[in-house]
Amino acid sequence: MAAAKSNTNWFAIGVSIAVVVVLVAIGGLVVFLNNQATSPGATPKANDTFNSETGAITFGDGEDTVAVFVDFQCPICNSFEQQFGAQLEAAAADGRITLEYHPIAILDRFSQGTEYSSRSAGAAVCVAESNPDLYLDYAKVLFENQPEENSSGLTTDQLADFATQVGADDAVSCITDETYRKFGVAQAKQHEIGGTPTIDINGERLNLQDQADMKKFTDLIS
Repeated sequence: MAAAKSNTNWFAIGVSIAVVVVLVAIGGLVVFLNNQATSPGATPKANDTFNSETGAITFGDGEDTVAVFVDFQCPICNSFEQQFGAQLEAAAADGRITLEYHPIAILDRFSQGTEYSSRSAGAAVCVAESNPDLYLDYAKVLFENQPEENSSGLTTDQLADFATQVGADDAVSCITDETYRKFGVAQAKQHEIGGTPTIDINGERLNLQDQADMKKFTDLIS
């Protein structure tokens, strides 16, 4: 009877150990998957125009810095570009402002699971990394060909074709490999972007629905 009791105890201990091992393994898997989901992915290489830490693609050297955060899936960003893009570029070229563009991704839920916001932001980062002087041209093409919300968006091959179209051939393999697919989401979180377009002037976030803030912005680029 003593031997039977001993065997039963060891069996119970063995089962307990097995359960603990399984739970630890599951916990480790959950942590791994969470880290994968929140990882910023590969880090782009910086250059004189592109800051890979802040995600800023910079034009001009004016005293006042205007940072523009855009999602290429966002229709209002497209309208903003049509209305103010030329003025922003002119103000940067004239040395009146330092213009920063930040491609980010917050609208993946509107592309039927294809994560178009992330893919297009990543494609723009590929161009900023390899052909920064062509970023503005590439961004314009993305807005000109902006897919409707709740569609599947453009394919990654189409995004690569647009790079070739503007002469950014060096970015093609980076785009087709989706090297920086996670970068746009990570940048949106880093800069606490909840809606687009978002505008900062000298680090101060504007409310574009507020007339005083809008006047501050338009006065600066007029």
